[in-house]
Amino acid sequence: MILVKTQTGHQVLKDRSVPLSPRQRSAFILFDGKRSVDEVLANGMGIAREDIDQMVALGLLEPAEGSAASPAAGGASAEAVAKPVAPAAPAAPAVSSSGRSKQQRYKDAYPIATQLTGSLGLMGFRLNLQVEGTTSYEDLLALAPKIRAAVGPEKAAALDKALND
Repeated sequence: MILVKTQTGHQVLKDRSVPLSPRQRSAFILFDGKRSVDEVLANGMGIAREDIDQMVALGLLEPAEGSAASPAAGGASAEAVAKPVAPAAPAAPAVSSSGRSKQQRYKDAYPIATQLTGSLGLMGFRLNLQVEGTTSYEDLLALAPKIRAAVGPEKAAALDKALND
């Protein structure tokens, strides 16, 4: 199946309003209406089909017009991929008392962390790069003490809540 960026996807690429990991962002750029999903996956960027499915679910990507016959096949392959992934979910009972998974906490905390470190200017440039390099909840959680030390506990309260609530 060939995917293309939606209008929303183009906007997100410009304003970074939806946090994408560096790998997701790089793969997202490759969806130009010429490359198939399999070609992007085989590109060696370390992106998984779940990442692509997530971008489709967020409305950032959609099937190209010429690949209208493929969505059924794409849906079947997405189901086939989702079945092997499903057993991994019980192995990671990463749901907090608020019912949010680690992935959701990462999605909530990432924009806060980038905003906090971005507001530090040149002093926080390296820290901002480290935040942008995170790809998981654990990575961001490990950086939280550095962010807290740089911005102060009052400003870091929102980040702590997003990570630990």
